[in-house]
Amino acid sequence: MLFVPHDWRLAFATVLLAGIIDVALGEPPNALHPVVWMGRVIGALERRRPRSRPGAEFAYGVLIVLVTAGAAFAAGLVLTLVLDRVPWWLALPIGACVLKTTFSLRGLVRAGRDVQRALATDTVAARASLAALVSRSPDLDPPFIVSATIESLAENLTDSVVSPLLYYTLFGLPGALAYRAVNTMDAMLGYRDEREYVGKAAARSDDAANWVPTRVTGLLLVAVSGLKGTAGRAWWAFRTQHQPEYGPNKTLAIATMAGGLGVRLCKPGAYALGRADRPLTADVIDDAAWMVWAAGGVTVTLAAVLAAALTWAVHA
Repeated sequence: MLFVPHDWRLAFATVLLAGIIDVALGEPPNALHPVVWMGRVIGALERRRPRSRPGAEFAYGVLIVLVTAGAAFAAGLVLTLVLDRVPWWLALPIGACVLKTTFSLRGLVRAGRDVQRALATDTVAARASLAALVSRSPDLDPPFIVSATIESLAENLTDSVVSPLLYYTLFGLPGALAYRAVNTMDAMLGYRDEREYVGKAAARSDDAANWVPTRVTGLLLVAVSGLKGTAGRAWWAFRTQHQPEYGPNKTLAIATMAGGLGVRLCKPGAYALGRADRPLTADVIDDAAWMVWAAGGVTVTLAAVLAAALTWAVHA
């Protein structure tokens, strides 16, 4: 069963309107944002976790995943059933507004641009802006700040855009909201520190949920690289530069982005991906942002078409 509107036209319009809302308005206030609510629930559950007992912490982490993702799915299902019983002119804006909260294309690009603007005047400010995108050493030099910014744009294209829209096409609002809950849990708990055992289930769930979307993201980056004449390099990087020892998904989109841009992206002390055909200057972020916009636009369009097609196939 697909938890999407029964009318294929409504399914199509919901995705497109969500994309328009994202580009035009960005994020809603925190008080109205479901992801903020999810974060508060996850934080409250994490504070009550057992301590210094790895087995109990892991089991509690599994419970957090089941409760949080299950609650998000259930909320999406209830909302879908309600929207299925109201006029389309009411169901469309409500459904689109809720779907928009599960992805953020404009916000992702804006975060990258903030780092770029700061780099033009103040390296210290650029490091501070970078902290909103990715956790890195606080004393990076400008080329490594550029690299970290582009890496984050590429990796988060999956988390912030492709995955939630793909899960919407397959499972409607319940799927998109449940994915966002899993991804938020990983962002809050999936670290190798005192949260390692309680966050292990969230991290593994996030890996599994993003496995297919990450490969879709890589192929999208190859496709949009073709508009710049670099599809061959992007395809080479997609096939050869991914380093799975850093996780099943971590470096695939990053490597593809590096190939499409003709740069070498490096995390100090870890991976180095791509070929250094051009220096890592701040203007490279322009091209990376353009690739993210283009891939995100294609994603929204394809998600709208696929949601409509699957809805028609199921409910015809």
